[in-house]
Amino acid sequence: MKKNLFSAMVLAVAAAAFSGCGGAGGDGTITLSYANFPPPETFPCVQMERWKEEVERRTGGKVRVRTYPGGTLLEAKAVFDGVVAGTADIGNFAMSYQPGRFPVSEAADQPHFFASAERASLKLAELLRREDPEEFREVKVLTAFTCPPGVIMSTKPVDDPTDLGHMTLRSSGTSLEAVRLLGAAPVAMPQSDVPDALHKGVVRGVVSSAEVLKDMNYALTCKHVAKARLPVTSFAVVMNMERWKSLPPDVQEVLEGLYEEQAEWTGRYVDGHAEEALRWAAEEQGVEISEPTEEQFRVLRERLEPLSAAYVERVAAKGIDGRRLLEFLRKE
Repeated sequence: MKKNLFSAMVLAVAAAAFSGCGGAGGDGTITLSYANFPPPETFPCVQMERWKEEVERRTGGKVRVRTYPGGTLLEAKAVFDGVVAGTADIGNFAMSYQPGRFPVSEAADQPHFFASAERASLKLAELLRREDPEEFREVKVLTAFTCPPGVIMSTKPVDDPTDLGHMTLRSSGTSLEAVRLLGAAPVAMPQSDVPDALHKGVVRGVVSSAEVLKDMNYALTCKHVAKARLPVTSFAVVMNMERWKSLPPDVQEVLEGLYEEQAEWTGRYVDGHAEEALRWAAEEQGVEISEPTEEQFRVLRERLEPLSAAYVERVAAKGIDGRRLLEFLRKE
């Protein structure tokens, strides 16, 4: 009797754990797990919480979303494969963290000099919907977005962003090669290591979107910002395909309806957050903010064009017309 009771308890605990991470509850509620890798206060997680609230509201509570920020369920480079395997129902990840694996998506991370994250996010979302690329065939893409265009945050003035004079700059993704082409010495390191590296002079600045001036308090040491509109970093939110197919049509309709809306909302939100950080840095931290002249932007485009040419050549080997993708992304 005791053995049977113990077995029943084990089964009950296992069932509760499963329903907590994804599945249907006893009342018919659908619970979805959503994995994310940055800290909760960062914009990819802010958009995750907004998406959760909208899904729960628009389904009238029929769907509940359990969110896991900060790599608590899946770490950054494990998100995509974890969703494919069913460890999480949904996951948000950055395609550039796995170079070469998402060749169509990489088109958005080339130097387009986007004016805003909103613009870049909508173009990326439209690109993925139009192309339906092979790289996402194992999952359902729920939305896509980017960070704002990159700025150069430095401890000394950048008089000419087209010639950075061997300055050591923390960079990542496509920006690594971009700053190299502009004469700087790029250094790859986690954001968490940057404040100490700046303090010790290991790096003299950071290339990233401007919200980190406030979020990571880089304005404390980086007293100069050049708004050079360097390459963005692209993100996608994907869902396990079997889980997607198991959803009722009305729930699928709600999620489909959020695809473009969420891309636009996220871009607009993070643009506002970046502008707020720039204002705060200028008004409260004495940071000087500059923007390249038209002539400097012309030279920037010329200097960074080899990145686009290399991308076109690289994806051609996979049968992808990279030039066509770049032209679409740059079309007004």
